[in-house]
Amino acid sequence: MKEKKLFSSESVTEGHPDKMADKISDAILDALLEKDPNSRVACETVVTTGLVFVTGEIRTEAYVDIQKVVRETVRDIGYTRAKYGFDAETCSVIVSIDEQSSDISVGVDQSLEFKNTEDLDELDKIGAGDQGIMFGYATNETEEFMPLPISLSHALTQRLATVRKNGIMPYLRPDGKAQVSIEYNEDNSPKRVDSIVISAQHHPDVTHAELTRDIIDHVIREAIPTEWIDEETKYFINPTGRFVIGGPQGDVGLTGRKIIVDTYGGSARHGGGAFSGKDATKVDRSASYAARYIAKNIVAADLADRVEIQLAYAIGVSQPVSIAVDTFNTGKVADEKLIRAIRKIFDLRPAGIIQMLDLTKPVFRHTAAYGHFGRTDVEFSWEKMDKVDDLLKETKNER
Repeated sequence: MKEKKLFSSESVTEGHPDKMADKISDAILDALLEKDPNSRVACETVVTTGLVFVTGEIRTEAYVDIQKVVRETVRDIGYTRAKYGFDAETCSVIVSIDEQSSDISVGVDQSLEFKNTEDLDELDKIGAGDQGIMFGYATNETEEFMPLPISLSHALTQRLATVRKNGIMPYLRPDGKAQVSIEYNEDNSPKRVDSIVISAQHHPDVTHAELTRDIIDHVIREAIPTEWIDEETKYFINPTGRFVIGGPQGDVGLTGRKIIVDTYGGSARHGGGAFSGKDATKVDRSASYAARYIAKNIVAADLADRVEIQLAYAIGVSQPVSIAVDTFNTGKVADEKLIRAIRKIFDLRPAGIIQMLDLTKPVFRHTAAYGHFGRTDVEFSWEKMDKVDDLLKETKNER
């Protein structure tokens, strides 16, 4: 019997402890950027039973009441009663923040390759905040140019939050996960949903049968288009039968521990750098957004069915040390020709990315749950498709 060609991705709700940590870190970043757009922020959060610990390195001219931001964020997520295992009003909040290292800031404030240059382009002044590799990806298998497994997984976790907050399933609590396995055709196009796994934190008095029925009726059927579901699709709802203890009471949460959930669900490579809590001089975040921006515009221009962009940086250096493109043999032009077009159209210096994508605005708390890419509920600058015409013009003689 021939094996099915399956691929799976997962998403987690905003009440998952790791996502709580991401959301707190990004809420602090946004609060600082709102008052000082030039804030340098590397904010890390740990959450555990009854405690939020905020640490990291920050350099700013702004004052922010971090404890207040933490409690507001936890309250918005939905941890508002001790019986949920965590309470925004009574949890302890410990803050231990240092200033950004001068060894790092010297290369960020003045890029090393132009350190002694008098007539310096303003966009050359900022060097990368660290070395590293970043990836961006896009595919035409969905309207949002994202892999279908991660798109459907995010749709399920967003729906879990909606039915909880709107009282449709009032017995749900904030923690939860979803996982979707897609069967693919031989040509790599998605065929059907093979299985769905959902684990949702709930009130202890709810029966497993009631929870299963409501999840199928109010979450799965509302979030997953009917054309993907068939009579052979398998459902696994709270497979252990009980999920009452959750959130920080059930597991420690850390900023940056859900990097595959944040990106492409495993469909593309990842350089390893987390996003949340970091300002845009940190190329872990900004260059990943730029790489997604490039990839999405390439696929939207029909120059490839799917594409992965890699960018690499050296700390304190403004220009990327390398740009790589892989179209997985779906490109309409050669990969090296796309690289030439990318160099001409997109400014990939950290300051150039910040300007190109307007990354000093406080928009990052909205990225902290349900993915940084392919979102349709909020608008992000790196999801624009405004470079399609430029790419077509630059490559028209190459096809």
